[in-house]
Amino acid sequence: MKKKLKEYLLKLILIIPIAYFSLLFIIFIFQRNLLYHPKENNYFGDELKVKIEKVKIETGDNFELLGWFHEKDLRNFKTIVFFHGNAGTLENRIHKINHFKEMNINFLIISWRGFSGNLGEPSEKGLYEDGESAINWLKRKGLKDNDIVLYGESLGTGIATHVAQKYKFAGVILESPFTSMVDAAKNVYPYFPIRFLLKDKYESDKKIKNLKSPILIMHGEADKIVPFWMGKKMYELANKPKYSYFSEKDNHMMEYNEKMIEVLREFLKSLN
Repeated sequence: MKKKLKEYLLKLILIIPIAYFSLLFIIFIFQRNLLYHPKENNYFGDELKVKIEKVKIETGDNFELLGWFHEKDLRNFKTIVFFHGNAGTLENRIHKINHFKEMNINFLIISWRGFSGNLGEPSEKGLYEDGESAINWLKRKGLKDNDIVLYGESLGTGIATHVAQKYKFAGVILESPFTSMVDAAKNVYPYFPIRFLLKDKYESDKKIKNLKSPILIMHGEADKIVPFWMGKKMYELANKPKYSYFSEKDNHMMEYNEKMIEVLREFLKSLN
């Protein structure tokens, strides 16, 4: 009996590390499939109530990105550049951009490489290039830094924070931001050496101190994907002038209710 028990324990001792390292290998190989979800459909069936022009934005590494452009008055109104999160298509943001119709702004929302039918595979380096390409596209229309407001949603906050380091934009809006993808992944996989495994780190907490633009940070305290403390930390790290909208009941995808819309409207007014 003791011999069988010893044999069982020995097998268990061997199996556990083999299983652990096998899982590490799988996570490492397929990590971008775990991070980027272009086919996920969170919101659907919303009717587009704001007029948009479908545009193609060429990147520096020769990809074409689908974008939706709404031009109300480029000379007199700011232009929001909307960087969406890690899942879904442009259609999944209709419930948000419909509210822009009520504001005196133009907007450009782009879809990342590998999303919304775009060619390519998403990566940190690639998405930074996509974000820069959107800014360059607007500048070719005559816009200057002070005409542009960057709006990052979830993963898009990482691209917005990175891009905004290089310019003095009129403003930056971060909705449900994370400190870094390492911190966010540790929240999901606490028992793995994430820092060594992760290819796309999006270290926004190291970059936000470089932003010179007025910033609005929004986060829901009930966020189950990106913990609220990350948004609060990003606010603490940001330079002034800075503003916050912290909602007690909002989850990761914050509700575009009257209160949030008023916060956005007041922030945009303050930039003129």
